[in-house]
Amino acid sequence: MKIRIHRGTHQIGGCVTEYECDGWHLFVDYGEELPDGPTTGDLQVEGLTHGDISKSALLITHYHGDHIGCITKLPKDLPIYMGKVGSEIQRVLSNHLKSKSLIHQEMLERLPSIHTFREGETFQFGSFNIRAVTVDHSAFDAYAFRIVADEVSVYHTGDFRLHGFRSGKADQLMQKYVGEVDYVVCEGTNVARPQATSKTESELQQDFISLFKENKGCVVYLSSTNIDRLFSLYHAAIKAGRSFYVDRYQKEMMDIVATGDSIWTHSPWYQYGKEEPKELIYDKKDHHHFYVSDKFKWFLAQKGYVLIARPNQRFEYLLEQIPGEKKKVLSMWDGYLKEGTEAYNEALAKALNSDYDYLHTSGHIDVEDLRHIFHLLNPKAIIPIHTNAPEQFAELFGDEWSVVLLNDGESIST
Repeated sequence: MKIRIHRGTHQIGGCVTEYECDGWHLFVDYGEELPDGPTTGDLQVEGLTHGDISKSALLITHYHGDHIGCITKLPKDLPIYMGKVGSEIQRVLSNHLKSKSLIHQEMLERLPSIHTFREGETFQFGSFNIRAVTVDHSAFDAYAFRIVADEVSVYHTGDFRLHGFRSGKADQLMQKYVGEVDYVVCEGTNVARPQATSKTESELQQDFISLFKENKGCVVYLSSTNIDRLFSLYHAAIKAGRSFYVDRYQKEMMDIVATGDSIWTHSPWYQYGKEEPKELIYDKKDHHHFYVSDKFKWFLAQKGYVLIARPNQRFEYLLEQIPGEKKKVLSMWDGYLKEGTEAYNEALAKALNSDYDYLHTSGHIDVEDLRHIFHLLNPKAIIPIHTNAPEQFAELFGDEWSVVLLNDGESIST
């Protein structure tokens, strides 16, 4: 088997990995490059974007744009595989954005042809035996893959962590569905960001409970596809005695998980309690605004509230109509607020107006948890991807394992 990293050896977004054996080609992820990072442009790969694809397939680890965002550029007869619940979340996301982006309209046309799988499922493609291994990440229904061909085993981690709500069974799942492997192709997002995972999701939730109890009105800005954080805030609001408000799009995201069919969706973490999230109502006379009545304002003043917002005029108008003090919170990557960068989000910065609390933890694994995973997998070699600090990766783990540093386009033969 040959392993080639087409993109991602020295950057975090847009990774593309290829496994080749006996003329069969298995690719993992084909997404967009992140703003404010290295850019290589439109990546063309023989057997993926063009040429003979009769023995090629693509696996998608999860629905984040830097992993799935470019699949609309691929030949329509290329087989693509993705988690079932993740594909449904992508459908809702693309349906929400289709009027603003041609890419999402094209994504809606592509999604029905995607092959879906479930956690723990094993399937065959040519010379490859593939097992989908569910992992904890800031995207729900994210996967790693155990790939075996020519008696060589590889564990492709995708993006993952061990400090989320679902990480308690990580060791058990690894032992049951993965075992020891020959190679680990591993994400290293946080090897150069040691403070990114200073809190677990459980600890972060406790901070939110305290904040919600202390403040009668809280407005939280976060990614609507960060399902774990959405449900964490919902349960925190309930425990603090506050009503939890989302718009129709965010409620649909939560409903997919609460009513879905996976090993996680039946957990109390992803189920509604005594009071479901309340859906904001659109004004029948003006759909650009939410309906705000005197009764609604009175209820907020009596009960208190947690409102999940986005930086747009509809939410800004709503907040202007709600009386009283509002505690604003950012619960997503703060790189969107750094002026002068490609990632800068002017609308978000304006909505927060420099007066906010920052409560967040990373969706990616930290250094010590990586070391723990490597001890479980006991690989012959580790190949870092999805990192802007591969040399540091080697310094951290090279004392115990062989770390293979590649450049984009380079490969190793196992």
